[in-house]
Amino acid sequence: MTFIARLDSGHAHVALLEIRRGPFNYVNEDLMRELADTLVQFDADPEIRCTVLASEGKAFSAGADFSGADPGTARDPGGLYVQAMRLFRVAKPMVAAVHGAAVGAGLGLAVAADFRVTCAEARFVANFNRLGFHPGFGLSVTLPRLVGAQQAAVLFFTGRRIGGEEAVRLGLADMLVAPDEVRASALALAKEIATSSPIAVESTRATLRRGLADAVEEVNRHERAEQLLHYATEDFKEGVSAMADRREPVFKRR
Repeated sequence: MTFIARLDSGHAHVALLEIRRGPFNYVNEDLMRELADTLVQFDADPEIRCTVLASEGKAFSAGADFSGADPGTARDPGGLYVQAMRLFRVAKPMVAAVHGAAVGAGLGLAVAADFRVTCAEARFVANFNRLGFHPGFGLSVTLPRLVGAQQAAVLFFTGRRIGGEEAVRLGLADMLVAPDEVRASALALAKEIATSSPIAVESTRATLRRGLADAVEEVNRHERAEQLLHYATEDFKEGVSAMADRREPVFKRR
């Protein structure tokens, strides 16, 4: 499900990790485990100093994969989240190349990286409330950390889509480039990071992110509990149906 490459000498000490579940790159427990396992391996490899996370297809990631579930229902995301929380424990920096939509859990994956390179055509969407349930993936911590509590609340409560330009303006993304330059620019940033002292970079990163992994895991336990309650509601079924039908949902608080 993923493609791992050591790059040429022009990108020394940079590894490319590509999600290959196109065109939408939905994530599930197995994929998240593979990503986490690979990043743990990268941590143990002294030659790797920075990772670029990219995707094939139309989307960076369109969210969690609930294929096989009945319409209007959802599987317990616990396994996916257990693996996702491991991403916050890795030691080396990661740059996400967000060339298309990053939706729901896909947004959570994008903001788990240290930096995001994107384009105007990309879409960042925290659509959980719009579907009738609580945000997950630790986004209750990670999104406000990037854009502030007020802007995070707007994105959560409305589920609105924002493009790359607004994402950079809000601090959700770091660089805006042309669509065909997203990956190359992410690799260039990773190369620049890899030129610095790896001991110093990893130490500084640990200081800047001190307590983050613990905070994300704690909030994710609460997020998951809330989600499980919401999955049993009529509003959740309505939210999923409305999305499938491309119409406005009609929620009834039940």
